[in-house]
Amino acid sequence: MRLCCPCHFGLESTLSFKIKKIGGENLKVSDGRIGFDGDISLLARANIRLATAERVLIELGSFHADSFDELFENVRRLPFEEFIGKTDAFPVKGHSLKSKLHSVPDCQAIIKKAAVERLKSVYGISRFEETGPKHQIQFTILKDEATVYLDASGEGLHKRGYRKTSNDAPIKETLAAGIVDLAHVRGDSVVVDPMCGSGTLLIESAYKALGIAPGLKRSFSAEKWSCIPSGVFQAEREAAAAAERESVFKAFGFDVDPFAVSLSRSNSKAAGVSERISVMQRDIKDHVPIDGAITICNPPYGERMLEVRQAEELYRLMGQKLRPSKSNPCYIISPHEEFETFFGKKADKKRKLYNGMLKCQLYMYYL
Repeated sequence: MRLCCPCHFGLESTLSFKIKKIGGENLKVSDGRIGFDGDISLLARANIRLATAERVLIELGSFHADSFDELFENVRRLPFEEFIGKTDAFPVKGHSLKSKLHSVPDCQAIIKKAAVERLKSVYGISRFEETGPKHQIQFTILKDEATVYLDASGEGLHKRGYRKTSNDAPIKETLAAGIVDLAHVRGDSVVVDPMCGSGTLLIESAYKALGIAPGLKRSFSAEKWSCIPSGVFQAEREAAAAAERESVFKAFGFDVDPFAVSLSRSNSKAAGVSERISVMQRDIKDHVPIDGAITICNPPYGERMLEVRQAEELYRLMGQKLRPSKSNPCYIISPHEEFETFFGKKADKKRKLYNGMLKCQLYMYYL
């Protein structure tokens, strides 16, 4: 099969490395997504093991379409019956950008109609109950090039299952995992987050260091599909669990807010890594660097939690207290274009990332 994993812009290189590592072949990297070849086992493995993928899609076909007739005829040729049974549900959603077919509701209706016609011709029935497992059809139309997918994940892969509640501005788990990759967290690392919020960066660091598959504790849409052989997902879960490793990893989280401290402790316990993570209440002004530790943080910023001036004062204080160096590297994500000025030190390297729709930079200090 041809598979596809969307990801946060800026994390394509880290995701493509992991896809190769789990067995993906013939990778095609584009902005915000990686296409690759694989079988049913790899479909399950990708859902369970990929920490920075947003979901796993099966690519049914790609073609040019600048009219509704062309869209209908090309969609009708796609092999929906290889995955969708007589009673299965198959809703349609998607988006269109810079294309003649710019009306998403009209495209949805045409694709649905074409899928129905295809399945009617195969199954010889005129009405579909759609009471069975959900097979979400997704489409993208970019510059008149359409691609149609089936979503094998269901809920987004950032939903690991450990974060039931969060603070006001949590970082998405998949983005946190990407930052952890870029920070080169290893099994012998010590990680510190001086403003840990709900603990996501700490937990994703522990998952990386201990080799814990992020999707191990959740289910996926494709598990319910009749076309997927029974036992495939379970076999991949067992293999993922067997790949976990012992390490000396430790993490320390601090936050001025007692609710955030409680939340981080609760989430790390739900994630199964509480023995590796210590969290306590502490203001950044009282922070003391831990020698040899990697600092990773997502500080509050003006657009969402603090006034801009307060955020800038916080960045000044961070620069004074974190004191990044070769032995104390720091990885800080912020949307503030003048972060380095207020922090008081130019980053050794920057990586453009998006936190939701917010354009950010990951400021990397390691020299």
